Amino acid sequence: MSAGSLALTSPRRRNLAVVSNLLLLVIALLFVLPIVWIVLGAFDATTNLSVKIPDPFTLQNFQDVLTPDQAWIPLLNSVILSGGCAVVTVAVAVLAAYPLSRYRMRINKPFLYGVLFGTCLPITAMMVPVYSLFVLFNGLNSFVAIIFFLAATSLPMAIWMMKNFMDGVPIVLEEAAWVDGASMLQTLWRVVVPLMRPGIGVVFIFVFIQAWGNFFVPYILITNQEQMPAAVTIYNFFGAYGTVAYGQLAAFSLVYSLPVLGLYALVQRFSGGSFALAGAVKG
Repeated sequence: MSAGSLALTSPRRRNLAVVSNLLLLVIALLFVLPIVWIVLGAFDATTNLSVKIPDPFTLQNFQDVLTPDQAWIPLLNSVILSGGCAVVTVAVAVLAAYPLSRYRMRINKPFLYGVLFGTCLPITAMMVPVYSLFVLFNGLNSFVAIIFFLAATSLPMAIWMMKNFMDGVPIVLEEAAWVDGASMLQTLWRVVVPLMRPGIGVVFIFVFIQAWGNFFVPYILITNQEQMPAAVTIYNFFGAYGTVAYGQLAAFSLVYSLPVLGLYALVQRFSGGSFALAGAVKG
């Protein structure tokens, strides 16, 4: 095959572009179709597995779902677990990423590779000893204990992401603060953290979404039905003998996704679109 046959203007290259675009279109449809089904099915009185215009249009599915037992209490439990996990993870990740980003030590690479290896361990493989520890220390149904466990499982990836964001903050800004007499923690809090707010927002959303959709951990560690998060109670719409309340499931899924979308919009609003480093270093 000659080099000219792979030129950008060759017919073969254009055919490859058409095939690639068609493949991307099919993948996009696979992602969009479930979302369209949820939106349309939530307002349909006769929802089934097909994607169709609501006929008749109704809000009955939302009226059935938006009750304290079905939606409000599970959503509040999810907010407590996911928000607590995200706050703890971000705080610890900032403190852990700072020395890894600012100091060149021999243990940096082995530590980071060890952290990366921690993300490879499937959580299902460790749940048996974790469940035994929770029983031993009376941690079942304890939101605080579950938040710290979820934070521990989220920390490896959070540290990696936070370190990469922190590497983008010029160290000369910290040196200027040190000359003015600021301590290391004051420099971290007043100089580094404000400059990497978008990165912190990204890590917070990433951890929050991971905890928000976590079904397995609360299903194992929570036995009190009143403390179940929404990710577990959504299972209630799947009845016995394969029956599924499709309309209520679609309405609940729509409500279930709104807090994450609201959080994303809130973080985008207050963190800005990019790092605020332009003009921070002069000369």
